[in-house]
Amino acid sequence: MKKIFLVAIMAMAGISLAVAQPRAIGGRLGYGLEVSYQHSVGANMVQLEVGVPGFASLEAACTHDWIDPFNATVPWSQKGEWHWSLGVGGAIGGDLGFNAGYLGAVGRVGIEYDFWFPLQLSFDFRPMLAMVFNKDAVGFGFDGYAGAIGLGVRYLF
Repeated sequence: MKKIFLVAIMAMAGISLAVAQPRAIGGRLGYGLEVSYQHSVGANMVQLEVGVPGFASLEAACTHDWIDPFNATVPWSQKGEWHWSLGVGGAIGGDLGFNAGYLGAVGRVGIEYDFWFPLQLSFDFRPMLAMVFNKDAVGFGFDGYAGAIGLGVRYLF
């Protein structure tokens, strides 16, 4: 079983290296700090962010983002490229004392600028509707402020 698992991992790694796709890694600053990774999937991308919202909890969010949806591009004739995106995904997180946590759905709308050198700046809004739980109760909450607005800086490779 271990050999089959190892062969499957090596095959997936080889396929991902053979089909070189644009990627970006960097950070997102908002109500807290997050490490951000983007991976292209055709004309779209998957974005994963792990961070410390409010510097008091841990969070991981993953979205599938459509780049320039509806073929509506940002008109720009200078160096570099502007793109905007819409996305949906999920998030999970909790406080650092493991007393409370949440599991939710997130959306994303954003705009980004890819420089003519390997740097990307982005500004996005990522609200979340989540099931919030702690040792005493379970409820629902909406986060449209804390951690929802962010400025990203990424290295493109």
